[in-house]
Amino acid sequence: MRTALSILYRTAEILGAVSLAAIAVLIVTQVASRLFDRMVPGADELAGYCMAASFFLMLGPALRRGAHIRVGVLVERLNGPARRLMELLCLGFATALSAYFAWYWVRMTYDSYDFGDLSQGVLPIPLWIPQALMAAGLVVLVIALIDDLLAVLQGRDASYQHAGMQSEG
Repeated sequence: MRTALSILYRTAEILGAVSLAAIAVLIVTQVASRLFDRMVPGADELAGYCMAASFFLMLGPALRRGAHIRVGVLVERLNGPARRLMELLCLGFATALSAYFAWYWVRMTYDSYDFGDLSQGVLPIPLWIPQALMAAGLVVLVIALIDDLLAVLQGRDASYQHAGMQSEG
């Protein structure tokens, strides 16, 4: 199971990095085309979709690496069972809230697919495509939160506690 989760997190991370690289390619192409008095239709729109995909796909891997901004003013001052309880409460709340958003984002993506929604920009892009990447990122975040929640319930530390990045609280 751990191998499958590691592959899932790594895949999301790679797709997020590919999205960032696509933004760079689109921007460089747009700049280069302007040198020749040309324009790449829809480049701004595509770059925006890639930025959203990158952000959402990196949520789960960022949690696992401890790269999210966390305010540990209270949690880091607690020890033993009190700290474990606070970690469980925080992870439980984050999991529930993220699962709520993921559920409705997946439903919205399906509705966009079902209705055949297209973007209103220069390129008529089916909206379910960028929405699906964002939904996938939210689902990976929920899985990462559940992974950490189960670890803390089993008496182990959450992944972000060993990642080397501590809050500034």
